[in-house]
Amino acid sequence: MTTNLAIIQMDIAFGNPELNRNHARAHIKEAVDHGGEVILLPEMWTTGYDLGRFDEIAEEIDGPTHQLMMELAQHHKVTVAGSVAERDGEDFYNTFVVYDESGQRRLKYRKAHLFRLMDEEKFLNSGDQQGVFQLGNTPVAGVICYDIRFPEWIRTHMLEGARGLFVTAEWPKPRTEHWRNILISRAIENQCFVIACNRVGADPNNEFGGHSLVIDPWGTVVGEAGEEEEILIVEVDFSRVEAIREQIPIFQDRRPDLYK
Repeated sequence: MTTNLAIIQMDIAFGNPELNRNHARAHIKEAVDHGGEVILLPEMWTTGYDLGRFDEIAEEIDGPTHQLMMELAQHHKVTVAGSVAERDGEDFYNTFVVYDESGQRRLKYRKAHLFRLMDEEKFLNSGDQQGVFQLGNTPVAGVICYDIRFPEWIRTHMLEGARGLFVTAEWPKPRTEHWRNILISRAIENQCFVIACNRVGADPNNEFGGHSLVIDPWGTVVGEAGEEEEILIVEVDFSRVEAIREQIPIFQDRRPDLYK
């Protein structure tokens, strides 16, 4: 059974949640109109990296951004996913959430690896839970940006049964080749689909490269956006994962007794 994935590669207004919510609302409607069934938004798509103002603009887990994602998922009968700035008491997190077509939250994953080059460790707490969730009947996983540089973390999710890896990101333009090469490697070594959404545009400190990607379990790029705002829609069949994993049985041939 195939699924139409819609990646919303958008610019993000720095520190302006209301403007970004309105922007995303229009993009989601357009994605649905073009057949999107699973909608993926960029990392911290309501705020960008305005970390110093998180005490003003971050939200609790039932805040207005979550209400909007839930309502849009229900209204359009789609899955809506992306990461947002989360406040939990006095702590702040970069949190990947997924809402299904019934409006139920399927995932709350707090970014495990904080990116020092963009000062995350100065403002945010790191998460300690995995990002595996169910997409219909298919187990998949969600991670955030810098997490993909840790292959052991991605493999941990695959050992829990994930057949696809959803990545939400604000990946800077100077390292676009790293972005592409790392994602292709994660797809090949885990024999899974990789669905990765990056933002475009700039904030006061960084320019972002776009090039959102969908990669199949052979490592073939089956969809790629450019460097401007774009909605990338790609049809995938997650059942292909099983056949490829049987053909080259890397999960059966692992030697965890040797891995230290």
